[in-house]
Amino acid sequence: MSLHEDAARVLREWPAPDAAQDRLRLDYGDHLATYPDGVWKACRDGHITASALVIDPSRGRVLLTLHRKLRMWLQMGGHCEPEDATLADAALREATEESGIEGLTLLPAGPVRLDRHLTPCAWHLDVQYAALAPQDAVAAISEESLDLRWFGYDEVAGVADDSVARLVARTRALV
Repeated sequence: MSLHEDAARVLREWPAPDAAQDRLRLDYGDHLATYPDGVWKACRDGHITASALVIDPSRGRVLLTLHRKLRMWLQMGGHCEPEDATLADAALREATEESGIEGLTLLPAGPVRLDRHLTPCAWHLDVQYAALAPQDAVAAISEESLDLRWFGYDEVAGVADDSVARLVARTRALV
């Protein structure tokens, strides 16, 4: 199965938590049906991306990165790569690379939510997962980050945009 096929399957099977998320799910599916290259950065009309919120539920905190280009506190994530067999693989790879934490595990229920946003390269149709940090995880800043920091759940709304706050809220409801 190709990454494009996996993305279409994930979106087709994902039980959206509300009507707005279901509309995005259908829009993402339409995008993939229209663009055979819809999972790749080369698709200038937008592309599927994968991200993961790194969470430490035992300490009530999440790890965010101060994105080097966007200068915003965000979850880990980005473009799909040829070595990614699945969207989940892409999200886990991005989270591991950008956090420096080995041993992350994705929540088993699949994506947590979807978020579409305009970036300097194109529209990102982000499929957002959550990754559990192992006990006593130590983060390490990657070259894609200006900073990397743990924030308590209630601190996120004060440092990040609404999309990150919604991702944290949805993730907390699932853990």
